[in-house]
Amino acid sequence: MKLSLTLFSSFLCASVALAANSPHKRNVFDRVKPKMEKRAAGQPFKHPELQKRASRFLTENTKEFSVNGTAVPEVPFDVGESYAGLLPISDNPSETRKLFFWFFPSTAAQNPDEIVVWLNGGPGCSSLSGLLTENGPFTWEAGTLAPVANPYSWTNLTNMIWIEQPIGVGYTQGTPDITNEVELATEFRGFWKNFISTFGMENFDMYITGESYGGYYVPYIADGFISANDTDHFNLKGISINDPIIGDETNQQQVTILPYVEYWNNLLYLNDTFLDQMRVRQAECNYDTYLETYFKFPPTAGPQPVLPDPYSSSDNNHACDQFDNFYGALLEVNPCFNIYHITETCPHPFSQLGIVNSGDYQPPNAQVYFNRTDVQEALHAVVGTNWMQCTRVNVFGNGNASSQASDASKGPANTGALQRVIEYTNNTIIGSGDLDMLLSTNGTLLAIQNMTWNGYQGLQAYPSTPLYAPYHPEYNGGALAGAGIQGKWTRERGLTFYTAHLAGHELPGYTPGVAYRMLEILLGRIDNFSNKASFTTQSGSFTGNGTVHR
Repeated sequence: MKLSLTLFSSFLCASVALAANSPHKRNVFDRVKPKMEKRAAGQPFKHPELQKRASRFLTENTKEFSVNGTAVPEVPFDVGESYAGLLPISDNPSETRKLFFWFFPSTAAQNPDEIVVWLNGGPGCSSLSGLLTENGPFTWEAGTLAPVANPYSWTNLTNMIWIEQPIGVGYTQGTPDITNEVELATEFRGFWKNFISTFGMENFDMYITGESYGGYYVPYIADGFISANDTDHFNLKGISINDPIIGDETNQQQVTILPYVEYWNNLLYLNDTFLDQMRVRQAECNYDTYLETYFKFPPTAGPQPVLPDPYSSSDNNHACDQFDNFYGALLEVNPCFNIYHITETCPHPFSQLGIVNSGDYQPPNAQVYFNRTDVQEALHAVVGTNWMQCTRVNVFGNGNASSQASDASKGPANTGALQRVIEYTNNTIIGSGDLDMLLSTNGTLLAIQNMTWNGYQGLQAYPSTPLYAPYHPEYNGGALAGAGIQGKWTRERGLTFYTAHLAGHELPGYTPGVAYRMLEILLGRIDNFSNKASFTTQSGSFTGNGTVHR
């Protein structure tokens, strides 16, 4: 079974057919650890900055998009000021193709002249899944009964917009007619110019963030913004992508899967006989010598050779599909194994984002949140739209197997797109959840070692500096974040790479404190991941023993 980056043959979009897992699950614990009890505030979370005030964004041009923050279905609290709806992808009056957005102004006391875009991947998956389960003002995690306010919402720091794109995804309108990522960036650029003009954000600093197949989306869109040479509408200041596909699919996923499984096998429990067979296969496919040669810090000079595609009919190399060899075996051991977060076991919790593949669990009469009429009315979507977390429509509608963005040769680390963005912004951050098997930390690093930017190829040293997330009071027992040493990081020549030890594929959902700190760094509020200062939105420093110093 091919591990592609497209919906019907892949796992990147959301749930995996065999694993039947929603990609945005969170474990639900039946007890509270003593330290966490000490940190819990005991009162329902109420954001200290959320207040009624005159809005700089509510105008005659925007009032049609205004969302009633006290009437978002199932949400028992005011989510604050926001705007949602559809805008066309060009300024042509006859344009009917439209992207959907949900924009939240920052709750900060002083609204900054900046905005951050969030994009989920796929290709073909909705960014509203990120809002609902990762970094939005409220989250509704799989297996839980109701949404909760998110103390780690990125809106605490800055203006945030979650955008469904390209055409064919979620609530978007129109027929997909692009063939590649460059055309996708052009489509997005037309929408963005309309958005900036509608909301009066000319000259705002802007940042693009995302995950998974967003590893393609974000650099290509950012590169398109740079080439527009128009800072009134495209004033790019930085990007961030986590658990991204950025390079050659075989190199990034197949080559590194054996050492990944060996490292974690005390958790995975594959037997020695099978592992020995896979070691033989690793050698037969030359993956072992490839790693030995090219996974070095500093890297071996020159480009990495492109390995045969294990799914290509011309190469007839299916036996070298090590990823699926391991995946099938892991499902035998743990039938609820989740490639997005390898610690998970049965049962499968139901997600409000709904079924993506036939194996996903959905109880009788369950409703998909964004497919409800009352939700669509509240968000100014076209009522009756069959919203899906990941569309079954080919979003590269005019493409084919060689021209679609899943072609490994078009990876932004290989084409120069990511390099140009790093060199233009000197503010690019790439993160990786260590518990993500789909796109592992070392697979992403191998792709980075094949890229040259700002005068040198790759990282000169393996990331080893401890990453620190601040200790902090917890306001909401339904949305918690760990503190202390949470990963590793490094920075070289305008690129920061970091890991989150406890995160899976959806890093802001699993480790919201790490992701929150990342955003502070991207926006220039904090210098780096070693800084032990409190979160910039806290009123005092927290010692970790239950005391807040004001």
